[in-house]
Amino acid sequence: MERITISVSEDFAVELAEFMKSHRYDNRSEAIRDLARRGLEQARVGRGGDSGATLSYIFNHHTRELARRLTESHHDHHDLHAATLHVHLDHENCLEVAVLRGPLGDVRDFAKQVIAERGVSHGHVEFAPVAITPGSHAHGSDRHRHDHAHPMV
Repeated sequence: MERITISVSEDFAVELAEFMKSHRYDNRSEAIRDLARRGLEQARVGRGGDSGATLSYIFNHHTRELARRLTESHHDHHDLHAATLHVHLDHENCLEVAVLRGPLGDVRDFAKQVIAERGVSHGHVEFAPVAITPGSHAHGSDRHRHDHAHPMV
């Protein structure tokens, strides 16, 4: 392991200590490593390429035609979907979480489109840089082709 020494202001040290306490870190090194990892991930995502992402949003299913529009949009972009979770929050609102993967621009555009729909609130997308590679191998006696997404470290 390589050691890196940094100097910080007192205000920064106080803010870091508060962050560590609220996120239950035992030591500064691990907290700073995680914060640096997040920053590096965002920098990688900003360069483009492939991406894994979670898109979460709350929508009112009584909004006219919204459920149909969302379903059509998801089907139109089926190549980006790995999984979707749908949760009924109350009599009007649902929470959906879509796990997406594919070219960063396509994933970002799809997320923006969903979040901008009338009746959708609290939309958020979180990106993780991945490398998507084609694969072909057997699971048991069945040989087939499918893509693999590998986290970029």
